[in-house]
Amino acid sequence: MTTLHTLGFPRIGAHRELKLAQEAYWAGTLQRSELEHVGRELRARHWAAQADAGITLLPVGDFAWYDQILEWSCLLGAVPPRFDQDHTAPVDIDTLFRMARGRAPSGKPAAACEMTKWFDTNYHYIVPELHPAQDYRIASESLFQQVAEAQALGHAAKPVIPGPLTWLWLGKGDAYDGPGDATKLALLERLVPVYRQVLARLAEQGVQWVQIDEPILVLDLPDAWQRTFLRVYDQLAASPVKLLLATYFGGLGDNLFTALELPVTGLHLDLHRAPEQLPAVLARLKPEQVLSAGVIDGRNIWRTDLDQAEALLAQAQAQLGTRLWLAPSCSLLHVPVDLAQEHGLDNELKSWLSFAHQKLGELRLLSQALREPEAVVSELAAQRAVIAARTASTRIHNPAVQAQMAALAAVSRARQAPFAERIRAQQAALQLPAFPTTTIGSFPQTRGIRGLRRDLKRGSITQAEYDAAIRAEIEQCIRYQEEIGIDVLVHGEAERNDMVEYFGELLEGFAFTANGWVQSYGSRCVKPPIIFGDVSRPEPMTVAWSAYAQSLTDKPVKGMLTGPVTILQWSFVRDDQPRQRTCEQLALALRQEVLDLENAGIQVIQIDEPALREGLPLRRVDWPAYLDWAVDCFRLSTGAVKNTTQTHTHMCYAEFNDIIEAIASMDADVITIETSRSNMELLRAFEDFHYPNDLGPGVYDIHSPNIPDVAWMVTLMEKAAANLPPQRLWVNPDCGLKTRGWEETRPALENMVQAAQQLRQRYSKDAVHK
Repeated sequence: MTTLHTLGFPRIGAHRELKLAQEAYWAGTLQRSELEHVGRELRARHWAAQADAGITLLPVGDFAWYDQILEWSCLLGAVPPRFDQDHTAPVDIDTLFRMARGRAPSGKPAAACEMTKWFDTNYHYIVPELHPAQDYRIASESLFQQVAEAQALGHAAKPVIPGPLTWLWLGKGDAYDGPGDATKLALLERLVPVYRQVLARLAEQGVQWVQIDEPILVLDLPDAWQRTFLRVYDQLAASPVKLLLATYFGGLGDNLFTALELPVTGLHLDLHRAPEQLPAVLARLKPEQVLSAGVIDGRNIWRTDLDQAEALLAQAQAQLGTRLWLAPSCSLLHVPVDLAQEHGLDNELKSWLSFAHQKLGELRLLSQALREPEAVVSELAAQRAVIAARTASTRIHNPAVQAQMAALAAVSRARQAPFAERIRAQQAALQLPAFPTTTIGSFPQTRGIRGLRRDLKRGSITQAEYDAAIRAEIEQCIRYQEEIGIDVLVHGEAERNDMVEYFGELLEGFAFTANGWVQSYGSRCVKPPIIFGDVSRPEPMTVAWSAYAQSLTDKPVKGMLTGPVTILQWSFVRDDQPRQRTCEQLALALRQEVLDLENAGIQVIQIDEPALREGLPLRRVDWPAYLDWAVDCFRLSTGAVKNTTQTHTHMCYAEFNDIIEAIASMDADVITIETSRSNMELLRAFEDFHYPNDLGPGVYDIHSPNIPDVAWMVTLMEKAAANLPPQRLWVNPDCGLKTRGWEETRPALENMVQAAQQLRQRYSKDAVHK
């Protein structure tokens, strides 16, 4: 029998049960014992679903209360000193939550750990904090308890743990310079013994296989890191368990020889993203090694072409027999839980899709097709028919969009004048003070606002009643910003459910789910739209709301749009054409919206691109092509506006050093970025490069409920002003305020305005005059 396994399963629950329990616990309405019960119930349910689908080795340790990297940091006892962790005591769940979000039901609030994107996904992990004197120990029993849970339910448990080199690579510390800093490798002397203790403990529990994830093997690794792999795994191989080394999100490339030399019993490859690596691996795989073939796409929601997968694996099946294992390409964390929960999708579109539960079925069908194809002739024929029907569907292609695309080369991307000339015209028009204040766009999405959307969908209120209520929310938001003295206002986005989903609902070529939730970070879940066909804008999407907000005030109100790259990255994208082409279609639709906003009297327009860095390919050789079209799409969106119209963009939770030139070439008049969690560390890229346009370094972390004080924000801005021209600096939060409550938002924004006022007093008028 072929071994079927998964690298991980969605942890949130089909109806976001984990999210609801987490937030109730943080709010004090759920006891810790009740929260832990929810976790046990979800794990048992997910193991049972996988076992019922024929999965023979079940992942354990893929469940996390916030993030799997944070769980592992806690197991290692790698808790920063500010959290006052007793070095002889276990790390409890409240310490984990304080590390993630700054506070928990117990324990002293402290600055949360930095959060950033997991490789090229929209999932966020909590960055390990490293320092040279760090001691490591087994400081949490959670993994071992979960193994015992799975075994008690009769399952064969395969613990899933981050590899030591990946964990170090992802970590940061004041003593270290970036991910590839080889001096971090010195920590392995104290780290590897703890890994060996963990593996020994798992062996004592009767575990046979441990999945050890080393996704950095798909990156460009410095020589020192490549060489260290063999030394580390020589030590780990002495453990009495079999190690399955898992790589994903790309091909091994020049790390192929390194991976195949490691003394591990199995190797997992992402053969969806990098099928071309299979022949080289088959030629060099050791006779005793297992190959886990990740041929089911763990990152997207389209049905698998099983004929193509079967053809790819035919040689591997003939050569390896039972040493060929089958799996999704990566953890199923990145896709929704179950298509059976979707009752609003039409049958044709629904037949094209495959969520986590359905991917388990595809895995089993592929296994049967490889072993005994005559037994699954009808099932394979049905799958084949769906693939063919999607390809031939008339819903996918729009002749009007195709005509626009044919004329794309003639569309100008350039602004009318360079930034130095534009900014003078904008300052004359806007009359902003030094250190102008603004927010990123959204204001708190209260229960009442969410209830309005729910009532409209249910038909319990009319469209007119809904519109009137949203106008009232917008007016309240505008009046509050005027009252506290913010300089460039926003309308608060009360009408928007999500920064991508909202636009997708108003564009052609998109479809939506009711329960297609995936985890972005912690308790934050999103429902990515599905881009299934050509994209077009039937009518204006934001103009009426923005124009109404502007009519309420003499201060400038920003028009708020999500950029083409971010809509692309945060959607499930059609796979029948290059991503670049879909992004260009999005950019053309947004260009029309930008011009309509300008014609409606909106002088400041923000086109957010927080996913620009996320979309960067994992290998440097592929960067130029991506950056060329990604930047081109942004400029395609913004290039037609007047000099007096000020364009903003926003980026967050990403490293900018390597792409700063591309960010500058976007030529946004103002960029706002996240810098508070990293204590302004991310500004180094903008300092070293001498970024030419205006910049708003976020002065407080909106993902933490902690309220920043004035002195803290002034200190952060003084760090920025010490290395960047004060006349180019804005004062703003690091992200939108949608997830915060008004009780947190009010004092935080009022402190932010006071900080800006103090900065204006400290810096001479000449120093900050534009």
